[in-house]
Order: sequence, then C-alpha cells, then structure tokens
Amino acid sequence: MENKKEIYEQLGVSSKKEDVHEAIKDTDKGFFPGAFCKIVRDVRGEKDFFSVFHSDGAGTKPNLAYMYYKETGNAEIFKGLVRDAIVMNLDDVLCIGATGDYFISNTISRNKNRIPGNILSIIIKEFESYCNYLSKYNVNMIFCGGETADVGDVVKTLLVDASLFTTIKKKDIIDASKIKPDDVIVGFASYGKSKYEDDYNSGIGCNGLTLARHGVLYHDYFKKYPECYDSNLEENLVFFGKYALTDKIPGLQQDIGKALLSPTRTYAPIIKEVLKKFKKEIHGIIHNTGGGQTKVLRFGKGIKYVKNNLFKIPKIFEIIQNSSEISWQEMYQVFNMGHRLEIYCDESIGNEIIKISRKFDVDAKIIGSCEESPKKNKNVVEIKSEFGAFTYE
Repeated sequence: MENKKEIYEQLGVSSKKEDVHEAIKDTDKGFFPGAFCKIVRDVRGEKDFFSVFHSDGAGTKPNLAYMYYKETGNAEIFKGLVRDAIVMNLDDVLCIGATGDYFISNTISRNKNRIPGNILSIIIKEFESYCNYLSKYNVNMIFCGGETADVGDVVKTLLVDASLFTTIKKKDIIDASKIKPDDVIVGFASYGKSKYEDDYNSGIGCNGLTLARHGVLYHDYFKKYPECYDSNLEENLVFFGKYALTDKIPGLQQDIGKALLSPTRTYAPIIKEVLKKFKKEIHGIIHNTGGGQTKVLRFGKGIKYVKNNLFKIPKIFEIIQNSSEISWQEMYQVFNMGHRLEIYCDESIGNEIIKISRKFDVDAKIIGSCEESPKKNKNVVEIKSEFGAFTYE
C-alpha cells in the first residue's frame, strides 16, 4: 500500500471530521458549549433541569457482521450491533453526568434482499433485551420502539442507529471545559471480560471499523462481497489485509471476525458508581470514540494532555497495524488502543476511582496528566507509547 499515513481518509472516512465540524460551526452549541454532548433547555420548562437528545450508531460495523454471517451462518452476531448503537449513545451522555432515566429508540435501515426478516427480528428483540439487561446494573433504559426502513436503493446491506433522550439537573452537569492543568487522567480498559459482559472483549469498540475491515481482511472478499464497500474506491484499497474472517487469533480463543465485531463496552455500571461518590470532584469525562486517543483535543482550553502510561495495546490493534502497515501515529488517532474512557480529576481521587472500576473486573489506571499548553489557547496531545512518541494538535 502507498500513502499509508492517509489510508483512513482514502477510504472515505476522517478521524478528525473537519468538514463536519466546519458544517456545524455556526450552529447553536447549547447551554454548555464545552460539554461532551449538546445540552438544551428542559422540555418541561423546569429551571433546574436541562434536556439531552443524542444520536449515534454502529457505523460501518453492520457490513462486517453481514460478511461474518454469510461466511458462518451465525445470525446471532447481529446482536452485537445493537449493543454498539446503544452504548455509543449511553456512554456519550454519561460524559456530561447524565445518569438516567434514558429513553431509547432505534432506526434500522436495510436492504431487504440481503437482510431478511429473521435477522431483523434478532436485532429488534435485542434492543429490548439489552435495555432490560442493563437495568440489572442500575442503568435504567426504556426502549421506545423505532423505525425500520427498507431503503435498498440507498443502503446495500444494513445500518443500525439509535437515539437517546434524558434529562439532567443543572447541578449534576459535568462540563469538560473545566479540565485544568494538574488534573490526572484515569483511563478505563476497553478489553478483557468485565463482570457485566458475557464474552471476552477484544477492545476495538465501534470506531475505525472501515480501516480495520479493509486493512485486516484479505482481497478474496473484493469479488465475493461487492455490496460491502464503496464502488468508487480504488481496488488496492479494498480488503488489502492478510486474514480471513474465520482465522483464529492465537491465545485469544477468538477468530478475526469475532474480535473485530466485539461489542462496544459500556462503562455505565462503573461510571454511575463513580459519579455517586465523586461527581463534584470530576472536571471532565471523555469517551474516546471518533479521533481515538486524540478525541480530547476538542475539549478544555489551552491544555497539553500528556499520555505517558498507557495500557499495553490489545492484540487486535497489533493485528490491524501489522496487516494494514499503517503508521502507529495514525493508529492512535483512529483507534482507542486499549482504553476508551477517560476521567479528568484531581490526583487525590484517582486511585479511588480505579478501585471502583476494578470491582467490575475492568482494569483502570492513571494513564497521564494535564499541563498548560505551550501554545496559547491551543490544546495539544502528547502520546508516549511503546511504539514511539507522537504529538497531535
């Protein structure tokens, strides 16, 4: 592959989403423009409350689930997409301190000729089932139904999206603009098997799957699944990796397909307990989704984020980098690389937060700290990793 540093953009995706941010630059940012999610007036007019309406989804992961289903006949694999769609909403709003109740609805867009009713039934039932499951961990999700659209002229396989609504008391809002120099950064592992997960999680989450899919899977799929990529792409960018979906990963008891399709981990049970004890001491929570380890660049002001004690990267990211041969610098900009949630707080409570996380069998540690940025009013992320040091602005 040529121009590997720019491969994600060549695939039609951007970790920075510059054009999206340009498109919305003049829109209203809500009452707390520095917060992780947009916060608007309360729908009931209550002066001490605000409302949050959020939308997200499983991204391009459904294409991968479709391919895995075609290769193995395992229709249960589609359940993970539901968890992706829910968690991408739930954990985002947790970043502003919104701990429920949550009302969630889905939007499913499919090509009926490729996604039949039995798969649709699995997906819809899983929305209600997973909401009920989370309630066992004091995460009250109310499933409100949704919309299923047969749009084969637009969607070649499947899209699974969701929207979430909740309210929050003004006094409970966490505004990431309050992140300050001398804060420590507590990172929460994205991999392993927590007390509230049924299977081992590879840690990949729901971001970067376009790059992961094409950079890991081998070129045999180019002719086999033309419905699973953009026909405008150059052929050498499509499925240029080294692996089949069913190739086993040594030491993990997972094949490549299941590792790439590991459902996005929620940190809701952990964060609800953390916020119950330490909400006033927390200055920011960042969900490392689009932008990977550089997500925090968009939050705070004039901060240098030094990440110098990262987790050892999970096996799936080693496989992605080795197969695609993209630079490690871009890997940290696209993927979470081992931790997908960060809490910014005083060092005095950092170790107590870590203890709470480990009660749920989710590893956590202080992965870095905050300093004043050397560039006035401009944020900087400095990563010191096992593969080199990288700076992002």
